[in-house]
Amino acid sequence: MYVTPPPLAAGTAVFWSFLRDRLREEGLAGVPDTLQQTLRYDEAWVHPDLLLAQTCGYPYVKRLRGKVRLVATPVYSLPGCDGPNTCSFIVVRNDTQAFSLEDLRGTRAAINDPNSNSGVNLFRAAIAPLAKDGRFFSSVVETGGHGNSIDAVTAGRADVAAIDCITYGNTLRFDPERLSGIRVLAETVKGPGLPFITRADASDAEVAILRQALRQAIADPSLAETRETLSLKDVAFLSDADYEPLAELERNARRLDYPVIG
Repeated sequence: MYVTPPPLAAGTAVFWSFLRDRLREEGLAGVPDTLQQTLRYDEAWVHPDLLLAQTCGYPYVKRLRGKVRLVATPVYSLPGCDGPNTCSFIVVRNDTQAFSLEDLRGTRAAINDPNSNSGVNLFRAAIAPLAKDGRFFSSVVETGGHGNSIDAVTAGRADVAAIDCITYGNTLRFDPERLSGIRVLAETVKGPGLPFITRADASDAEVAILRQALRQAIADPSLAETRETLSLKDVAFLSDADYEPLAELERNARRLDYPVIG
């Protein structure tokens, strides 16, 4: 899920090469040489041959439960991360007069995707207590990606967006000019981050092999520079119940008559 800016793509390829070799050493069949680049990310999640992918926590609780198996949740070393939990940064332009969430009433919001936890679910949870009759913003534009949402705010096509802390941190490290026109107004609540998954019919033994390979990747000295590039410091093994708070955020927004961000 985090392959831009370019150093992250290169780091992810190196990380996969290590995992590939460990998985083959353990006798796992059908391990590809390189990462799949042609399938859409959401098509990969439910592909019958899925070996390993990263999904978003909100699609997991909404539609992937029972269709995939949780493998691990990465732990990043970026601001806004707390173990496997992450938040979103609600960002505005530097010159805006908004200094609280209430000040955003009637402004234009950008979202990356309606099914995003960081760009919508956490954002909606922050705004829901302030909404009236199901409304808060004057308009909402869908941008297709967090980077596009940043650009929309910077260019004045939107006034506010919620950017996941990992994307924000990676952009600050590798493409800081992209953030030069915006500032962080607030942080959302934290929730479990983007998990690694495999197909639903993977055996317990296969899941154990995947987890062991990830543990080795976290510990192996040869990957120290790659882990630094990816800001990856550990993996956690969460249960389905650990992701339930993300579904509860949506239910609470519905109770507050704010089912759709708008």
